[in-house]
Amino acid sequence: MNFTPMTKAGAEALQVELTDLKQVQRPKVVAAIAEAREHGDLKENAEYHAAREQQGFIEGRIQEIESKLGSAQIIDVTTIANNGKVIFGSTLDLVNLETDDEVSYQIVGDDEADLKLNKISVNSPIARALIAKEEGDIAVVKTPNGNVEYEIVEVKYI
Repeated sequence: MNFTPMTKAGAEALQVELTDLKQVQRPKVVAAIAEAREHGDLKENAEYHAAREQQGFIEGRIQEIESKLGSAQIIDVTTIANNGKVIFGSTLDLVNLETDDEVSYQIVGDDEADLKLNKISVNSPIARALIAKEEGDIAVVKTPNGNVEYEIVEVKYI
């Protein structure tokens, strides 16, 4: 079985969503289907069809989350001694050597990645260029506009 890396926070967020889907959303849609059935002819009942479609979406999402959690390898980087090396889950302070712009990223799993929150996927080009490097190292990231060099200023395991 292939395991997918996931941070502890990412696993907790999926668990919260799963609980909501099972305990809140699923009962709501079942009640909506029951109410729509009471309105009679199901062939022309738009409420019924919409509720059934919503039920299908919820059930599919429940299966998807359960599968992701089942194959997840949850990594809590706070339990690992910080040796200054870039690993999955670490938070990095970087400097773009060309523009002197400073940026901070956390390397997370594919499902957790959100550039607006400065969380990048472990499979992204920048993360692949940074993994296994250490504080003070320079990482070359291949982008469509050419290579970009980043200096790793600090690696935090938070």
